[in-house]
Amino acid sequence: MLKKSAANITGLLLALFFIFPTYWMITSALKPKGTTITSDYDLIPFSVTFSNFVTAWTKPGFLSSLGNSLLVTLTAVLAAVVIGITAAVAMSRFAFRGRKSFVLLMLIAQMAPFEALLIPMFLMMRDLQLYEHLSSLILVYFAVTLPFCAWTLRGFVNGIPAELEEAAMVDGCGRWKAFQKVTLPLLGPGLVATSVFAFITAWNEFLFAKVLIRSQDSETLPVWLSGFQTAFGTDWGGAMAASVLFTVPALVFFLIVQRKMVAGVTAGAVKG
Repeated sequence: MLKKSAANITGLLLALFFIFPTYWMITSALKPKGTTITSDYDLIPFSVTFSNFVTAWTKPGFLSSLGNSLLVTLTAVLAAVVIGITAAVAMSRFAFRGRKSFVLLMLIAQMAPFEALLIPMFLMMRDLQLYEHLSSLILVYFAVTLPFCAWTLRGFVNGIPAELEEAAMVDGCGRWKAFQKVTLPLLGPGLVATSVFAFITAWNEFLFAKVLIRSQDSETLPVWLSGFQTAFGTDWGGAMAASVLFTVPALVFFLIVQRKMVAGVTAGAVKG
């Protein structure tokens, strides 16, 4: 009992430690201007205002940046997950020459820092005449998230017995139909984890969006968010409110994907 209580208290303290920055962001967004950064910080704001959210919502470029971020992120994540599934199945189910080396190269590709890829990506997009186009960000985010998607989904595919697909093929299903009816529904948890991580990675990316896109009409939300810092100072209240709005699409995406995929896994298990 004592060990269990100690573990619960430790877990609660860790949860509070990690959730405090989010709490600080939300409470700072609700404070009046001029009271966000003070020496005597109030954990519970006694004076609440929504003017910071109005400032963030009406700031020029918010809706266009939101649309650009959604377009770039959803397209890149969808492509990475679809291609990642096929790559994961190939690496897990098929034996071909150089498979281990290919898997190792994919792992190494995930370890490359974004900064090391910045100049090559910039030169490539410039030569392809994609500089200043949202398609350049789609390609970059696709290239960044694909190795992780394929590597993660490969682990989930390895956890599904190949005998299930073989039994389906014995019953008359082709390889593709066996994968569609048997393996794909069981990959629900893997698809959830992979798509959410890929979405957050692409959604929060700032460096490539800042370098490859110079037009204000084509900038994404992370670049737009940096506009609250000017030569005259930083509007911390507006920045915190904008940060809250910035996290809403990622949260909504997670909730939607989780609900749909859990329903699909349950239906597949019942039908199986």
